[in-house]
Formats: sequence, C-alpha cells, structure tokens
Amino acid sequence: MENSIPRFLRYLKIERNCSDLTIKSYREDLELLHDYLVDSLGSSPSPSQLTPLDLRTYVAALHEAGYAKSSVARRLASLRSYFRFAQREGLCDSNPAKPLRNPRREKKLPHFLSGREIGKLLAAPSKSEPLGLRDRAILETLYSAGLRVSELVGINLGDLDLDDGLVRVRGKGKKERLAPLGSHAVRAIKRWLNKRTIAKGLSKEEASAVFLNKFGKRISTRSVARMLEKYLTITGLDSRTSPHTLRHSFATHLLDAGADIRSVQELLGHKSLVTTQIYTHVSTAGLRKAYEQAHPRAKRK
Repeated sequence: MENSIPRFLRYLKIERNCSDLTIKSYREDLELLHDYLVDSLGSSPSPSQLTPLDLRTYVAALHEAGYAKSSVARRLASLRSYFRFAQREGLCDSNPAKPLRNPRREKKLPHFLSGREIGKLLAAPSKSEPLGLRDRAILETLYSAGLRVSELVGINLGDLDLDDGLVRVRGKGKKERLAPLGSHAVRAIKRWLNKRTIAKGLSKEEASAVFLNKFGKRISTRSVARMLEKYLTITGLDSRTSPHTLRHSFATHLLDAGADIRSVQELLGHKSLVTTQIYTHVSTAGLRKAYEQAHPRAKRK
C-alpha cells in the first residue's frame, strides 16, 4: 500500500487532471489510513490483504476520534477511489471500501447574506485606490457569477468577454463553463483593469491573470479570504462569511426571486441537481408572498 499510494496520486494528476488541492486531500486521507493500519497491523499491508471489516474498524476509529460526519464521508470517498484504482491495476481482486456506507450527514443550510448585506459589503472597498478597485471587482465577480474562489483566481484576460458580459471559468475537474457577469461586475472589472499593473519577469500564463496581489502576481485563494475578512471587520457583517458565502448568496437570491432550479444548477456548475437543492430554502417573506398569490382565500380584505 505504501508504494501504491504515490502511483494513485500520479494517476489523479496525469489521467484525471485533478487540482493540487484535491490531490493533497487524497494524500492526507490515504496517509491517515496507512498510518492507522501500520499501528494496528504492525506493518504496511498490501491492498489485497484488506477487508471491509478492516475498513469498518478504521471508520469506527474516526468516529471515536471525533471526526465530523462530513469528514468521514470524504475519507470514505477517497478510499473507494483508491481501491477502484488498485483493483484496475491488479493490486486487489475487489474493492473493500465499496460495501461501506457513508454516515448520515446532518443537513445544514448554507450561510448566506441578505441583499442589503451584500450591498453593504460591495460598497466597502475604496473607490480611489487600485487595490480597492481590485477588491470591489473581486467581490462583484464572486457574487455576480456565483463563482468558487478557486475559479475566480484562475480567470485570465482571455477568459473575459465584457462586451457580452461573460466569463469562461474552469471548475472542478477543469470542467469549463461560461458564467454571466452583471453590469455592476463588468464596470468594476473595467475600472480595475485600467489600474492593473503586473510584476516584471512573469510567464505568459501568470501575466494574463485578471486578479493580482499587491506584488503584481496572480492572487491566491487565501489572499482573497484575508481581503474579505478585512471588509467584514469594517462593515461589521457576520464573521462566518467566507468567499463561498457569496456563491451561496448568489444561488439563494436567484431561487428566492423565482429562478428555475435547473438554471441555477447550470450557473453554479453543479454536476448533480441534488447538490443544488440545498438552496431551495426560501425566506418566510417569499413563502408568504407565494401563498398570498396562489391561495384563493389567502388575501386579506
């Protein structure tokens, strides 16, 4: 198993074209399993030696150690992928992780900001400084297009079509999609591009990045998160807010306004409609409005 894990990670990178972050997660998940098995069995086992009972014991240990159900489910997904690879490569006859069921996950509604709160956040960056213009453009783009922060930092100049209000983004598994940009986002991006200055000596790929850090290089996801934290402090908005909250807010506001769930699924780049359905919660005011419009005896005289 110790030798097959690096092979599996190379497969993810070369054949599956997985991101560095995804590969890092798989590595951590498999190393955790390997360390557990070495401690319990006394040596590194081969994939063919492991049984569903071995993996159930491991999952039980994760629960006892206090891992969240979502974390356990993610680790199980990693194990299934690894053992599918091992089976394909002839390292084991069957997938011992296949019979394992995911723990029942608690359904938590995503945190999102109201329209008023979004407006307050978007108005926070300075309009007179280049980094303020950049920050406004980042926030407008995240909310306008419902992007993941990893998608945002990967945008290049050639991905923008500001005349038609579109941006090409690369989502999970490098899958591309076109995302619409609202007029506010287009104006914010144009204002930023007029002040954008790249660092010297960058590769052509790096020099084409739309959003740059203060050193003139492609901004990182962590830098976007730190930037947002600054504006949350300034505005006094909920500290739980993250860049992904703007994506949650995008989906929630569209559905509350009557958008079709399948359209929202396409806009978000979700592979499964089930993933999008978590956003189908609506505000009490929205429910009341729908009830009063639809029920024949709901309107008050």
